[in-house]
Amino acid sequence: MAEKQYPIVEIFNSVQGEGHHTGTPSIFIRFGGCNLKCSWCDTEFDVWEKMSISEIIDTVERWPTKRIVYTGGEPAIQDLRPLSEELHSRGYNIAIETNGTVELKDGIVDWICVSPKKGAKLLINKGNELKIVYPQEDLDPSSFLDLDFDVFSLQPMDDSNYKRNLNKTLQYCNANPTWRLSLQMHKYLQIP
Repeated sequence: MAEKQYPIVEIFNSVQGEGHHTGTPSIFIRFGGCNLKCSWCDTEFDVWEKMSISEIIDTVERWPTKRIVYTGGEPAIQDLRPLSEELHSRGYNIAIETNGTVELKDGIVDWICVSPKKGAKLLINKGNELKIVYPQEDLDPSSFLDLDFDVFSLQPMDDSNYKRNLNKTLQYCNANPTWRLSLQMHKYLQIP
């Protein structure tokens, strides 16, 4: 049987630039493809190359950190179990950044960050962090507070109205202190 392959846009070493783990050294595995098409998405995920698990392992082992972040596109549309099992066997801790529209099997990742999108049915209702890009029309952050997450974050939408979005996000967090402000620090620092 041929070794499992994945659509990989890029693999790189940096620090987590947003959310609860901001500043944590991490290796990012960006998967190609997504089941949503958000007009404000700032990520290229339509061009990728197929990589085997061995090729992915060879790449991530170039760096000393043991924290992996699956991102995309939408990584949950892939069969992640074979890759995760190999990474876990080598001592890696795995986080996923997902839109929450595809269920995850237990044991595949160690940290789940769900970022709901307007109009998309949320299938992951518990995890570690719920991070909303804010504001999104007809997406009320308060409607997510009954879900089982440890951390609730709001991140200003990075579009042509960023300053206005940042101010709205700050106002919302100050009025609703369950929510934490998440900034995309990697963009401020101009690092990958």
